[in-house]
Amino acid sequence: MSTGNDGQSLITAIRNMQDLQTFRQHHWEGSFADYLEVVRENPKVARTAYQRLYDMIIGYGSEPYVDFRQERLHYHFFDDPVDGGADAVFGLDNQLMDLVQVFQSAARGYGTERRVLLLHGPVGSSKSTIVRLIKKGLEAYSATDAGALYTLTWDTGDGRMDCPMHEEPLRLIPPAARKKVSDDLNTRNNSEYRITIEGDLCPACRHVYRTLMDTYEGDWGKVIEHVRVRRIILSEKDRIGIGTFQPKDEKNQDSTELTGDINYRKIAEYGSDSDPRAFNFDGELNIANRGVVEFIELLKLDVAFLYDLLTASQEHKIKPKKFAQTDIDEVIIGHTNEPEYRKLLANEYMEALRDRTVKIDVPYVTRFKDEVQIYERDFNNKTVRGKHIAPHTLEIAAMWAILTRLEEPKHASLTLMQKMKLYDGRTLPGFTEDTVRELKANSGQEGMQGISPRYIQDKLSNALVTHGATGCLNPFVVLRELEAGLKHHSLITHERDRERFALLLGAVREEYDEIVKNEVQRAITADESAIRRLAGNYIDNLKAYTQREKVKNPFTGRDEEPDERLMRSIEKKIDIPESRKDDFRREIMNYIGALAIDGKRFEWNSNERLRKALELKLFEDQKDSIKLTSLVSSVIDADTQEKIDVVKARLIKNYGYCDICATDVLNYVASIFARGDVKTNA
Repeated sequence: MSTGNDGQSLITAIRNMQDLQTFRQHHWEGSFADYLEVVRENPKVARTAYQRLYDMIIGYGSEPYVDFRQERLHYHFFDDPVDGGADAVFGLDNQLMDLVQVFQSAARGYGTERRVLLLHGPVGSSKSTIVRLIKKGLEAYSATDAGALYTLTWDTGDGRMDCPMHEEPLRLIPPAARKKVSDDLNTRNNSEYRITIEGDLCPACRHVYRTLMDTYEGDWGKVIEHVRVRRIILSEKDRIGIGTFQPKDEKNQDSTELTGDINYRKIAEYGSDSDPRAFNFDGELNIANRGVVEFIELLKLDVAFLYDLLTASQEHKIKPKKFAQTDIDEVIIGHTNEPEYRKLLANEYMEALRDRTVKIDVPYVTRFKDEVQIYERDFNNKTVRGKHIAPHTLEIAAMWAILTRLEEPKHASLTLMQKMKLYDGRTLPGFTEDTVRELKANSGQEGMQGISPRYIQDKLSNALVTHGATGCLNPFVVLRELEAGLKHHSLITHERDRERFALLLGAVREEYDEIVKNEVQRAITADESAIRRLAGNYIDNLKAYTQREKVKNPFTGRDEEPDERLMRSIEKKIDIPESRKDDFRREIMNYIGALAIDGKRFEWNSNERLRKALELKLFEDQKDSIKLTSLVSSVIDADTQEKIDVVKARLIKNYGYCDICATDVLNYVASIFARGDVKTNA
């Protein structure tokens, strides 16, 4: 039974976890003169919203790499370091580079700061995730020393009034003195941004300012004594610098949701609905000042909203009801899907919006390894408790998703599955990096249609719940779920698409057959010493053949001709024809020579093609002793069972299977072998 002391100890523990020093820094407050010293020491506190956003992304660093001979940058910010990768974005480095370039241009004042950013793509392509990352990233950044920003509060004598739009305190400086002040502050400014003082106070602050100027007969110094400057932390929940607008039913849309509305209860107190004290400056564009505002499904906005949006983006001003235009400084970013964007293109009355929009395409991922990462983030040992996910389960689902998004290749000799492998960075005979670049260039709409990751995630969830009693989720169950869901998929509007997706599921099944056959074969041939002996024998004969020498028989000691039958028995396993055997053999010898030049030693598994050939050859030599096909019968002798248990143990140890899915795979592969289907792809 717990006691009161236990509760008190928990309270003490919580108090000890608090960082009071950081709390005090976040709640710093001082005079306007104190703030000018802060700006002098750290000019970046006076950055614009775009400058702060760009610096935040750059601050997390980036990693350059080359993708099919094109230079790319991977920005670590989009790995979601703020939240441990919960909203990480995979496979969209090219599109994110375009987005960051827009931020960079806007930060430097090249014109894009006066545009609406529109993320455009199919449903479930991570548009919302990108904006969510930006919003929570800004929240976290504003809590650091590097991202600090400040606003003003008025001490009116009757109490304190916070600026409702969290404005930059430098706007208190009269226009006539702004150049002198900015020049003075910039004398020690080593940042890439010069301090510029633009814009006027919001109506509420302007009312207090004018009243105090009248009271002190124009003595600005006296007015400033009523100002306190305080640090703010951007927060969507607290409605400070982060806004989100979601369209509602057209009949209920009201533009005051963007620019604020009259507070009717205060009209009686202040006597007029045009008194700023009787107005709530709490619209999404008001509260997002100094930060970012997100427009969900931007193109579903009513026309009345779009007028406000156009002025906000182009002029950096909004027009609250019964007040003059008010200056704002914020990033306006929206997202929409393909049908809504097509409607925009077709609507001639929306030309002004199109002209003020920077569109960034956000397609589905088209690289296999990136798609797998999406599912591994949500379905892993930490998130899926008490269930084992069999090897290749997520990979098979990802493979099908990618295939639905790719366009049929124009190369007659190239299948869609091979195209997917090329995009994934794998090599195929006859195809170079230039070929892949050409394939991508001729498939401009790839990733803008196909199956959404959400559909895959839903079906994986269904499979875990529906078939959870087995304790193991395997590819067979997931493939059945994916196929069954096609009949009721709400986004598939054409029967031909449904039929195509079903055919692609068949191609994925065939690929999975080859994967598990190869895996079981490797488990059977996992005798390292045996495969090393086979490899050494092959290389000895290969060397003698290419150098036109003889091989010494280890048993008789006689010099003999190279063992052509042995070499061909291995080479045929990967479909090397008789006419190309010399080319292959020279390729292997050149490979060995290149390794030697680099000071590396050739191993049996150094060359991928030779490795597969050796494994298949050893499997053929050993499969009869294993008698794997006996699994499909009801009678297995003790010796065979022992050998099968060894193979199962290797699958568990080396390939990540559990006892359940290892048994399933062995039975499945045994049924394939029993049908005589033993060919394995090279």
